[in-house]
Amino acid sequence: MSDIPTLVLPGFEEPEPNAPIPNAPAGGGAKSELSLSSLTPEEQNAVLNFSKQINIMDQNTVAQYGTSAQNKIAQFSDSVLQNIRTSDTGEVGKCLTDLVVELKGFDSSVEEKGGLRGLFGGVKKSLEKMQANYAKVEVNIDKIQNQLETHQRILIKDIAMFDKMYESNLSYYKELTMYIIAGEEKLQQFREKDIAAQRAKAESANDQMEVQKLNDMESLAERFEKKLHDLKLSRIVSIQMAPQIRLLQNNNSTLADKIQSSIVNSIPIWKSQLVLTLGIARSKSALEAQTKVTDYTNVLLQKNSELLRQGSIDVAKESERSIISIETIKKTNENLISTITDVLQIQEQGRQDRASAEKEMESAEEELKAVLLRAKKR
Repeated sequence: MSDIPTLVLPGFEEPEPNAPIPNAPAGGGAKSELSLSSLTPEEQNAVLNFSKQINIMDQNTVAQYGTSAQNKIAQFSDSVLQNIRTSDTGEVGKCLTDLVVELKGFDSSVEEKGGLRGLFGGVKKSLEKMQANYAKVEVNIDKIQNQLETHQRILIKDIAMFDKMYESNLSYYKELTMYIIAGEEKLQQFREKDIAAQRAKAESANDQMEVQKLNDMESLAERFEKKLHDLKLSRIVSIQMAPQIRLLQNNNSTLADKIQSSIVNSIPIWKSQLVLTLGIARSKSALEAQTKVTDYTNVLLQKNSELLRQGSIDVAKESERSIISIETIKKTNENLISTITDVLQIQEQGRQDRASAEKEMESAEEELKAVLLRAKKR
């Protein structure tokens, strides 16, 4: 009996708002038939007892019948709408997008420095740049992971909240159903017994007031029937609310599962791949450095072997040369012979010049003597 909603009439105290909520049936909801047969024996007993208390002849009862349940449905709809508005799943999508951007932004390439000058400096700078990039990406991924974990906790909390909302909606649905069934039971009884009796009384009695009373009863019955129709509309709202709540809950559950998969699967895999990429880059850089060292060593060996070969040849040639070469001796001898020949020619020419000069001097002397003798004779 504690799981059965409490039905109240206008003017009576409302039940506590935290009244016990019934569990959902295995089929996903209550039966749709608005008849006593759709209720449990305990619920049938509660409805029949309540229907006996309904006074259709009371204007306030007709006007306020079931309004407490309708107000609960209205307030409940507002709360669902508010939860939809405040549930910002776009932030989760942004976090996942930022995560992909961070991973794509990780540059695993290592710059190659040309020449022997940048043999070690270029590799070192490339690795330092890559390690700094990796550290930045790792920090950002951890930050995004923390944000995802926060969103996941909120989603899990919302999922539990949607369970409570679903149970509350089921309670309101059951309450409306019992109000409608109790009202229809009372309306049927009112028409079949009270109105029928009043109609017979009005027809048999010659009293206009009895006819007016019949009209009033029929009018109130019609108003009460419209009120039941309004309750049926509210019940439809409650019926539609159930799949909407489950849809929102399933969406949050799917998103929470996606976040969980990203946290426990994707992010660790991505991190390990980043570490592998960094390790591969380090190995590649070390291999490139070693290759350059080997190439440089081979170049040095080749150059030194060429220098050694040329130097050895030059030394061997120089060691086999005489102090004075034959060419030098021949040239010196030729110069000496030419010198001697030239000297002899010069000496011969000198002798001839002197002999010629002596003859000229003798001739001059004779001429002078002759001139002097002629002068004495005068």
